[in-house]
Amino acid sequence: MATADELKDQGIQQFQQRDYEKAAETFRAARAAYEAAGQDDLAAEMRVNLGLALHNLDASDDALVEMSAARDFFQAQNDSHRLAQVLGNMGRVYAKLGNTEQALTSYREASALFIEAGDEENYGQTVLAIADLQLRTGHPTQAAATYEVGLDYIKNPNARQKLMKNLLGLRNRLTGQGTDSNEG
Repeated sequence: MATADELKDQGIQQFQQRDYEKAAETFRAARAAYEAAGQDDLAAEMRVNLGLALHNLDASDDALVEMSAARDFFQAQNDSHRLAQVLGNMGRVYAKLGNTEQALTSYREASALFIEAGDEENYGQTVLAIADLQLRTGHPTQAAATYEVGLDYIKNPNARQKLMKNLLGLRNRLTGQGTDSNEG
């Protein structure tokens, strides 16, 4: 019989292989095993993983039920970093459901917790998610400004992020924005 850690690892592998149904089953089993072992924090993490699998199976309402339980647990434990991770994932689910207001609220709460914790990379990624949502909801100027802030915190930008950073830099040079007037 597999241990909770083995089930977690197996579920992650299934998730990465996009076998979301098997991953959901495995995360449920891992959660039960962690609960039986009294490892409630890891059981809550499995709820988040299960929520991500359910989200990818277009069962977003069920995903939010799992993630909300994890959010409540981490909030009660004052575990702000894991709370931020849950909130960021919930933002993604709300965005897919078209609930822009709740998505932005979740992302903003997550970004505030990430920056308080000194996790600049996750802060930057969360700010970029806000920018993407702003762009999709018809606020391109606001999205560009938000994207610029987020990019400043990304240590290893992907190709799209590098392109955006270069385009924003070009825009700033052409418009005279973003230059430091104290340079001499």
